[in-house]
Amino acid sequence: MRNSTIEYTDIRRRYSKVVSPCPFRKSMQIVAGRARLDGSLIVPSAAAGVVLFACASDLNRFSRRNRVLAQVLVNARFATLLLDLLTREEETIDLETGEYRADIDLLARRVIAAIDWTTDDEAVSELPVICFGESMSAPACLIGAAERPRRVHAVVLRGGRPDRAGFALAEVQAPTLLIVDGQNGPLIALNRAAMRYMRAPVELHTAPMSVNPVLEESGALDPVSHLALDWCSRQLQATIRDESASARRAPH
Repeated sequence: MRNSTIEYTDIRRRYSKVVSPCPFRKSMQIVAGRARLDGSLIVPSAAAGVVLFACASDLNRFSRRNRVLAQVLVNARFATLLLDLLTREEETIDLETGEYRADIDLLARRVIAAIDWTTDDEAVSELPVICFGESMSAPACLIGAAERPRRVHAVVLRGGRPDRAGFALAEVQAPTLLIVDGQNGPLIALNRAAMRYMRAPVELHTAPMSVNPVLEESGALDPVSHLALDWCSRQLQATIRDESASARRAPH
């Protein structure tokens, strides 16, 4: 486990170049029980993996924070699936009551349905999955990773509550990155508490949560995008190395 803080001065432009001017895009729906969940899929050429954004309530797939990070990932040859875990009707109710965002079991079932969808969709079926969650979708991503260990290769959580994943914490196999606002002491403590129950590689980093317009206009990466992209790249490189080593050991 490692804790670190990343400053704005550490941000580089290493991933700012757009590598796929005409990526494949489509709007789609995923069936999860009786719900039909709206999503947006973007697949650049020669994609290295697919990042599943599990979006809940006010942090839906149209939020600026999610779309900025998704574009950074697409520029670096990652497919992105931004999925609303709540239907429009549920989201309207949730904005008043908060009842759906607090239903971790419901959100987890829908994350699992989305992971299964990536297995069946020909555009991304061969790509390793990385789950991205924040706030109350964070524990749902961890539960999904625990339930689908062969499909999920990494997890990134931004400002989330991993402690709400309960017993699933010990079952997660995917390397997990926790990003928390450095000014939020209580949330940092909750994330550190969750780390103690995890057996998978896990790191905690602090960074400002808001999108900095100055960095965005200059083309530089904000700290969260930098951390998330670096984590995704490192974990998929590790997956490739492991698969190559397994292939060499296999009898011919």
